[in-house]
Amino acid sequence: MQTRMISSILPNLKGFGPRSDRPQLKIVCQTKVPRNANMEKLQNAYLFPQISMKQAAHLEKYPDAKLISLGIGDTTEPMPRIVAASMAEYALALATPEGYKGYGAEQGNKSLRNAIAERIYANMGIKGSEVFISDGAQCDIARVQMMFGSDLTIAVQDPTFPGYVDSGIIMGQTGGFMDEKSRYRGIEYMRCAPENSFFPDILTIPRTDIIFFCSPNNPTGEAATREQLEQLVEVAKRNGSIIVYDSAYASYISDDSPTSIYEISGAKEVAIEISSFSKFAGFTGVRLGWTVVPDELMYANGFRVSHDFDRIITTCFNGASNIAQVGGLACLSDEGHKAVLGVIGVYKENARILADTFSSIGLAVYGGINSPYVWVNFPGRRSWDVFAEILEKTHIITIPGCGFGPGGEGFIRVSSFNRKDCILEASSRLKRFLAH
Repeated sequence: MQTRMISSILPNLKGFGPRSDRPQLKIVCQTKVPRNANMEKLQNAYLFPQISMKQAAHLEKYPDAKLISLGIGDTTEPMPRIVAASMAEYALALATPEGYKGYGAEQGNKSLRNAIAERIYANMGIKGSEVFISDGAQCDIARVQMMFGSDLTIAVQDPTFPGYVDSGIIMGQTGGFMDEKSRYRGIEYMRCAPENSFFPDILTIPRTDIIFFCSPNNPTGEAATREQLEQLVEVAKRNGSIIVYDSAYASYISDDSPTSIYEISGAKEVAIEISSFSKFAGFTGVRLGWTVVPDELMYANGFRVSHDFDRIITTCFNGASNIAQVGGLACLSDEGHKAVLGVIGVYKENARILADTFSSIGLAVYGGINSPYVWVNFPGRRSWDVFAEILEKTHIITIPGCGFGPGGEGFIRVSSFNRKDCILEASSRLKRFLAH
């Protein structure tokens, strides 16, 4: 009765017309919780989702385009059967009373930790107990940042993988963004360019607490030499700094460049190493990585860093997938490791083709030997303009170099992660377009 009365009265109220014509009143609830001020410092969306959005917009504009992605570093080759079969067998066993398992140790399967120490760090003095298994290197970068907290200073290579910078911003390790310099206050940008062989003049860089260093570098594709890493460790020791060393692409090294910071004497006293099965074994979707925190690494007060990282892991993480860890063990078996290296060989050949393509056009090309990435210079051009022109004219996705820092302006990063036929087609399109 009451509902009928209200319905009959409302249409006759002044200012109200028929129900279908009334303005829809939207009630917005606004909390009293302030936004994290560090989030407000972030200038743009994270680089790789930006690329995905531009790719989607391009396909909407050209729905029939045969788009080739040489952008986001996502693997494309099938993983070796021995690896997939091991995970499938374990997954099926979960459907049986005797095969079912729940939580594992947050630090990872002991067998996998030992296998990484023995296979990846052979003769480097790394113990299985110093290896922490995770769901990927990028997750561990954020966890390391969380462990260190906000009250410290950081240095990054320039150009560099954007995860180091963005995680640092969110943690409050930086100041605001300087538009005129395209960089953040509070970060030391270690310039890596052709003129210094992509290794910073580390002796002239002001001291920071943490030095993020990636070799082979993403995006430039250049690997640091033994002499360069010896200098890096020496400077870290002298300054009392900690190196966070990203070796996610170490398996692509084919010359005598070190595959780990722990090949350098004294590195265990000053370095954490983060790595991953993603680009090594095609686990981009499976998600599996690891971080090494040696017992010798200490804070200023003599407390072991590994104890704090263990606390972070056990507090913020329930451990990597048991299925993924079984796959990781298979990758490190003799047969699995040989098969994985065969897949890496496919990407390295793709990188060679792409490097030769740009070189034949007369462009300066770097990387592509110890890395799946080719770093191409377009002098006097803005990176986003080159990205947009290549996409529009060839339907090929690349990555603008400026997305990796101010030192990347004028470059694009080209990934070799694609099928051989797509790489050859991309090479043909690029030659036709860029040769004019």
